[in-house]
Amino acid sequence: MRILHLLASPFFSGPAENVALLALAQREAGHEVTVAVDRRRKDVPAEEPAVPRFRELGLLDEGGLELSVKSPPWSMWRDLRQLKARKLDVVHSHFSHDHLLARWGRPRGAVLVRSLHAPRSLRASLPAADAYTVPASVLLPRLREKGRTAEVLPALVDPRFHLADDRQALRSELGLTGAPLLGMVSTFQPSRRHAVGVEAFALYRRERPQARLVLVGDGALLEATRRQVDQLGLSDAVTFAGYQQGEAFARWLRALDEVWLLGLGNDWSARAAAQARACGVRVVAVEEGALPDLADARVASPTPAAVVAAALSGQCAPVAHPSNARIAGAVLELYERVRQAR
Repeated sequence: MRILHLLASPFFSGPAENVALLALAQREAGHEVTVAVDRRRKDVPAEEPAVPRFRELGLLDEGGLELSVKSPPWSMWRDLRQLKARKLDVVHSHFSHDHLLARWGRPRGAVLVRSLHAPRSLRASLPAADAYTVPASVLLPRLREKGRTAEVLPALVDPRFHLADDRQALRSELGLTGAPLLGMVSTFQPSRRHAVGVEAFALYRRERPQARLVLVGDGALLEATRRQVDQLGLSDAVTFAGYQQGEAFARWLRALDEVWLLGLGNDWSARAAAQARACGVRVVAVEEGALPDLADARVASPTPAAVVAAALSGQCAPVAHPSNARIAGAVLELYERVRQAR
């Protein structure tokens, strides 16, 4: 099949990595796959740009689409005409801008599949498509009850996320001490509940005084979190690792004993939880998105006491997360099913 993914973003963050891994797995299955991204916004100093990464992977679409929410109307019209002239079997859209473009510029004979990456995209104005994917099973009924074909698209995991060859040696290289080694790996924003995590860690240390907390990431609430750590007298027990990406991020994750995921952002597939499990790291998580399916211990309510109770419970869940090839195969089957149904 000739497959075009539409991803109207200039950033290699949020759903972008999942889209890249899905496209790679589809290509490895023998299909012709490219990914079109936002080519208008080139100045993205705060995040990793998408164009170089997709080009490096050999996935970047060069069909001339600007694909930007910042495009003027005449550029959007040009995108619509260029898309309509393409010879494709599948257009797989990932953001609202993509979906509107594909809805009206779908090439003749192509099926349109829309991936919803967060619940806010499930609204009454959702444009029609042949099929949809959602990041968590909890969202399926909202589409199926309206008679729409929908399946779950789980988080795909890059091969760099694997068990540490020597976790103790890795910790020494990173300058980490303490046990157990806990972590939070997300952007410092309200939805990720770092304040709850730091307060929970203060309580946790009463039971495990040698524990250390590693905070990986950056964001608007970073300095507020630093102040909270200082006020609670935890400065000697908390490491701020900063923003990490690629292999560097995987190394920090592999060094941990346990990760606390206390909220989700733009991607409800809970990719960080799947990555942690691939690294052999225990997952303690709130019940949001796909987190319940990937957690060893669930946090019933996002309070410090509930986090500590889950962390100290010792629960370990035998989760068998599907491989990238299996996930891609299921999506390809969805494409074929809706193609046959047309």
